[in-house]
Amino acid sequence: MEDSKLPLSLRSNLLDLFGQIEREFENLYIENIELRREIDSLNERLAGDGQTIEGGDPSKGAMKTKASHSTSQLSQKLKTTYKASTSKIVSSFKATTGSRALCQLLKEYVGHRDGIWDLSITRTQPVVLGTASADHSALLWSIETGKCLLRYAGHAGSVNSIKFHPTEQMALTASGDQTAHIWRYMVQLPAPQPPPDVSAPCDDDQDSSDREEGEVDCDGPCEVPTVRVATATLKSHQGVVIAADWLVGGRQVVTASWDRAANLYEVETSELVHTLTGHDQELTHCCTHPTQRLVVTSSRDTTFRLWDFRDPSIHSVNVFQGHTDTVTSAVFTVGDNVVSGSDDRTVKVWDLKNMRSPIATIRTDSAVNRISVSANQRIIALPHDNRQVRLFDMNGVRLARLPRSNRMGHRRMVCCTAWNEENASCNLFTCGFDRQAIGWNINIPALLQEK
Repeated sequence: MEDSKLPLSLRSNLLDLFGQIEREFENLYIENIELRREIDSLNERLAGDGQTIEGGDPSKGAMKTKASHSTSQLSQKLKTTYKASTSKIVSSFKATTGSRALCQLLKEYVGHRDGIWDLSITRTQPVVLGTASADHSALLWSIETGKCLLRYAGHAGSVNSIKFHPTEQMALTASGDQTAHIWRYMVQLPAPQPPPDVSAPCDDDQDSSDREEGEVDCDGPCEVPTVRVATATLKSHQGVVIAADWLVGGRQVVTASWDRAANLYEVETSELVHTLTGHDQELTHCCTHPTQRLVVTSSRDTTFRLWDFRDPSIHSVNVFQGHTDTVTSAVFTVGDNVVSGSDDRTVKVWDLKNMRSPIATIRTDSAVNRISVSANQRIIALPHDNRQVRLFDMNGVRLARLPRSNRMGHRRMVCCTAWNEENASCNLFTCGFDRQAIGWNINIPALLQEK
């Protein structure tokens, strides 16, 4: 490796990934050894049972029949036990039988020059899609046409998250340049276009990997309006700002950083109000409650913390230790639940009124990144390191897996999901490190949700 031409950071990432693969195979190897030992032990018991039947020879006459019957019973017990134990594992990966969820890819949003970390939907008209990328920019997109409408280029580092103000045309972005920016935008949706001539060559089938680097997905020459100056810059952190969100009402924002702290700011004055400390390692995500002054922060220290700002004089905090690896995100639902995802390949559903233990646990085959929960149907969308996106209900029942092939779906790690239930057609968005965001139509039959 000394003469490797790969950048040090890339080499480190590769070594880390290969290390994870090696650990997985090591765990499988250890499990295989334990299973072989159990089988050998059971075989010894079988042999012992056959030899002690009335002191006779189990290979002759009635003794043979009795021993054979005993062996058959134990063999059947082994099969039943094996089937029961493995079915619990397999059920996590098999789709629910019966009515199938309908998942259709509708639109690809291509134009970033590096991986996309986060995406969000505006909460005011016009409704557009926002994406945050490692290429130091945030882009706003027309959901229907897939055209880029505006580019924010005010950050000097990777843009790690994007969230929109609840009532005004303002965006909040967090960056690797150790700052969070609040900036205003103004976009106009393009007029609907007629369907393309099927007899003419169509570039939409072109693989995004074949596009020139930095090319924005638009028909013919186009100039994307660019915003370069922030309305407010929040810069009290001493490390990468990995995420940021608006508190209910939009008058305050919270930021989460690799400096192990979360900060609460006043939007109007950009003044630091509180520094939320207590995590032992870098923060990975933060999320605010849609209707109450509650904040949840996630960390690499395997915990997530719930901060309560409802009483101005008391700022309580609760620490939850339900995971065994980095908590990549924890989000509120419309009800009294928090859903957390982790690199330990599990997602847990918690009740805010009693968060001593999860009310549901979802086990998967890959690390889970930034999850989202639909407000109406309460469906959890899980983006995975292995390029898959899976849908579960709040009880942990798997509803669907989004289709993926060489020409459909993500080709690299999926970083984030976001629901858009105001749009009956394109109601789920995903983004990943293949430099694209994808809009999906998800139709979950009521019968399937009841199961």
